[in-house]
Amino acid sequence: MSDATPHPQPVPRPEPQYATMDQQAEAASFGMWVFLATEVLFFGGMLLAYAWLRASHPDGVAEAGRHTKVVIGSVNTLVLLTSSLTMAWAVHAAEHGRRTALTRLLAVTALLGLLFLGLKGYEYHGEWAEHLVPGLNFQENGPHARTIELFYFLYFLLTGIHGIHVTIGIVLIAVMAVRARRGAFSAGYFTPVEVTGLYWHFVDIVWIFLYPLIYLAGRSGP
Repeated sequence: MSDATPHPQPVPRPEPQYATMDQQAEAASFGMWVFLATEVLFFGGMLLAYAWLRASHPDGVAEAGRHTKVVIGSVNTLVLLTSSLTMAWAVHAAEHGRRTALTRLLAVTALLGLLFLGLKGYEYHGEWAEHLVPGLNFQENGPHARTIELFYFLYFLLTGIHGIHVTIGIVLIAVMAVRARRGAFSAGYFTPVEVTGLYWHFVDIVWIFLYPLIYLAGRSGP
């Protein structure tokens, strides 16, 4: 994408607590990396619980995994990977002061995030119809019923919290798109876009871990 006409670039000025724009950008990036480190610990605890369940009850987890909607999960993985690509392009456009391209790429990224949530909601509806929601309508018989219930408890916990993170990311990207359209960013100042991109890539990476754990369990063996 390229802009048809050049746009006037705003002169970036650092906030009063920073001496230069570079210092402000470094502080923002460092703050985001610290935040993402805490998020790794947050998701790590839940993933550890999942690992314990899978190691302790492999047959039950395999049976539970076969209930998941692997086609929807695979499509959603492709959607998020594509959104990471458009987000990376958006940051690149911001670096070169291409306002129109930046705005459009951010809008596409946000729409892909909405598509992900829509597909996830459709998947949740199917799991509700199949009585797979622990504590609300779970109905499963057989020797592995308890393990399947624990699997779906972790499934809804992990994907639900991830979905909240996706929603937050969509809001942030939409705000960046509006600001970009108004000319808030330039080649000399695009730190908010870059930091938002870091957050969005983290959300995508978390899903890359969740996808095989949730959707491929019980499908790789006989």
